[in-house]
Amino acid sequence: MADKQVGKEKRLTIDELATFCKRKGFVYPNSEIYGGMSGFFDYGPLGVELKNGIKQEWWKSHVQQRADMVGMDGSIIAHPKVWEASGHVANFTDIMAKCGKCGNSARADHIIEDKAKVATAGLNAQQLGELLVKHKLKCARCGSDQLRIAQPFNLMFKTTIGPSEGSESVAYLRPETAQLIFANFRLVQENARMKLPFGIAQVGKAFRNEISPRDFLFRCREFEQMEIEYFVHPNKIGSCPYVAEFGDYELNVLTSDMQKKGSNDHKRMKVSEMLDKKTILPWHAYWLAFEHRWLTGLGAKAENLRIRQHVQTEKSHYATDTWDLEYDFPFGWKELEGIANRSDFDLQQHIKVSGKDLSYFDPETNTKIVPHVVAEPSLGVDRTFLVFLFDAYEYDVKRENVVLHIHPRLAPIKAAVFPLLSNKDELVAAAKKVYDELRQEFNCFYDENGSIGRRYARMDEAGTPYCITVDFDSLQKHDVTIRDRDSTQQKRVKIKELSSVLQQLLSGKKNFGEI
Repeated sequence: MADKQVGKEKRLTIDELATFCKRKGFVYPNSEIYGGMSGFFDYGPLGVELKNGIKQEWWKSHVQQRADMVGMDGSIIAHPKVWEASGHVANFTDIMAKCGKCGNSARADHIIEDKAKVATAGLNAQQLGELLVKHKLKCARCGSDQLRIAQPFNLMFKTTIGPSEGSESVAYLRPETAQLIFANFRLVQENARMKLPFGIAQVGKAFRNEISPRDFLFRCREFEQMEIEYFVHPNKIGSCPYVAEFGDYELNVLTSDMQKKGSNDHKRMKVSEMLDKKTILPWHAYWLAFEHRWLTGLGAKAENLRIRQHVQTEKSHYATDTWDLEYDFPFGWKELEGIANRSDFDLQQHIKVSGKDLSYFDPETNTKIVPHVVAEPSLGVDRTFLVFLFDAYEYDVKRENVVLHIHPRLAPIKAAVFPLLSNKDELVAAAKKVYDELRQEFNCFYDENGSIGRRYARMDEAGTPYCITVDFDSLQKHDVTIRDRDSTQQKRVKIKELSSVLQQLLSGKKNFGEI
């Protein structure tokens, strides 16, 4: 099995992870019994718990634990003028390469990067076409050399509303979650009585009709985002009151100037050093460090993360500056989270197109202003899911099975309960009683099938941090054995204290050695 060939010395490939996810019930190909649909996936029993855990941890740390943040949940379908105002109808496109012989289409930049190993960030259609010819790239389907640049392809999914099929009934599935935050900006600000600077957060589905979805969950046609629009007074965009907290925080940094000089190698820098050299603006530095700390605090490895500034030709139509928090995937450094400075572009566009007042009344100056979005932390849930799995996965040679070292707060199953022997009624009854009590507070799993070693192995593969075994001593001493996934150490804990012990372990208030 491919799983057995992957340990700490060899990273998992994206295809190997996809196989593991299907085998263990994390992620399934969508509609597989009918041949599947490219770019769509279904989350299984373990996957949905991990995915929900990621979203819950993000919401708690980014919204509930911050006084400068509120949330909302916008509709997937909005008035089409929302997307006209935002620029998505005109600008949300990818450049296709189409085969003149068989008609097969694929993203031009993907073909060039994969086959010619040339970076394509920021290149226009003409430049991509020249590279297709220069490197004599051929169609992946038929082998023809008749690949040519086609018309830009808009990535939004179209649908219709109501029984009419005319142009007036056309609508779009949202390609991002941001625009409903802008459209509802004034209502949210007034209802929540927020004062600048503040943010509005949203978690939800987005849809993009990708030309060539690939790399498992990395590039899908349906995905989820955890996104913030952070609003600041236009006179205060150059100062961030929170950034001093991260002065000594270190990041792997790749600036646009470094890229212009032909380098793709990042440099380790402190946030204070970046600010002193004016490499980055304070708000960008703060949010990049905040997001980096959140990810590493839940198990992502710092050596696999870096921040990269967009070069001028790569920026979106709305961005004055953009930095990506990138992860070193098996297929290269790729965007995990984008953080753009959108200035006042979106609010001004919606004011212009709708004719409505979306300004903010500044009580300090007694005037109306249009706030700037100095940072838009936009993190893909599905890509974050991949990161936590990649950095948690290990094939343990001694145990001869996979161990997922998922952070306890994210683990799909928090604890598993076993009777030592399944043919002893008294052990089964006692174990089920412990399980019934614990599952009122934690997502637990009960298992009495197979040897105790095999049951441990199944839970290791599921990422379950603690296994609880009821044995014959438990019947006399009213205690159980609790086993730690990562160290395999075992300790005895009184049943009446078990819930409290698990709470402390899962919250991080105690580590296993302190029990």
